[in-house]
Amino acid sequence: MRRVFVSALVLVPTLSGSLLLTVGCAVEERPGGRPPPAPPGVTADAGSATSVHVMWNRAPGDSEIAAYEVYRGRTKVKDVPGDEHMVDITRLRPSTTYVFTVRARGTSGDLGPPSAEVRATTPAAGPADRRPPSRPERLDGKVLGSGTVRLSWEPSRDDRDVESYDILQGGSKIHGVGGERTSAVVTGLRPGTRYSFTVRARDAADNVSPASAEVRLSTRPGADDGRGTAPTGFRAEARRHDGAYSVELSWLPPLVDGVVTEYEIELDGRPATTLVWGGAPPRGRASYDFYVGREAGVTYRVRIRAKLPDGTWGGFSVERTVTTGG
Repeated sequence: MRRVFVSALVLVPTLSGSLLLTVGCAVEERPGGRPPPAPPGVTADAGSATSVHVMWNRAPGDSEIAAYEVYRGRTKVKDVPGDEHMVDITRLRPSTTYVFTVRARGTSGDLGPPSAEVRATTPAAGPADRRPPSRPERLDGKVLGSGTVRLSWEPSRDDRDVESYDILQGGSKIHGVGGERTSAVVTGLRPGTRYSFTVRARDAADNVSPASAEVRLSTRPGADDGRGTAPTGFRAEARRHDGAYSVELSWLPPLVDGVVTEYEIELDGRPATTLVWGGAPPRGRASYDFYVGREAGVTYRVRIRAKLPDGTWGGFSVERTVTTGG
């Protein structure tokens, strides 16, 4: 093997804004292959007293991903196909905190670095419980674009607590959300395709409710603007400092399940820059500013879009117009 230096642009939040830095690290490369980068946006949530639901975003870049390896501590516990980005880790102990990481493996067999660590604590098992939660009612769905839908339902009831909800597509579990949630966003669907979804509730003892009534949705054909997955509350303003102008942006992340770690800014109809959060991405309003020059009276059109957890780009925000010195 030979050692290769890999660099990347990361966005590091500061008190006065955000600073774009170039960082690098040495990795081992096999002949004919380059290790894929670490998967971003890893999350872990208890699904029951003995299970944890782990999710992550597609590893960035152009590398073809053959599989993901999920680790509990230093022990590999799951191999997941490269087109999937979530898994349930079972046979865990109640009232225990676990640490998880995820690594991507390329088609040439090269294994990338581990993701950031995430922790999840399983709830107490409690007294013997064999009664499942009630069936989720009034499942409804909305198509957000050619590859995304949003599901919502009324909460289930349980003699203790609902710990999580399973999202099923055609009878197979494809997603999970915490028991306090009554909605989910499903991405990565095929355009112009009809899907059937159901939801079921799960308690801490791993009792599972009957599945909800089925909802059938057809994604929009072809590519579209995916407006339902666009950042909202987008603002843009020109600022002058030390004789130069910058454009200050702020926005709210799109409502998707998982963590958005990457955005693309488009200026005057062309991609201007890509932002990759090096630390924990903001869950609330995010901001970024960039230099545009020293000339006053110049008008710019700007908008932004997010890379969704499944690796596809969401819809663009509304477009804003700013003028330097205006």
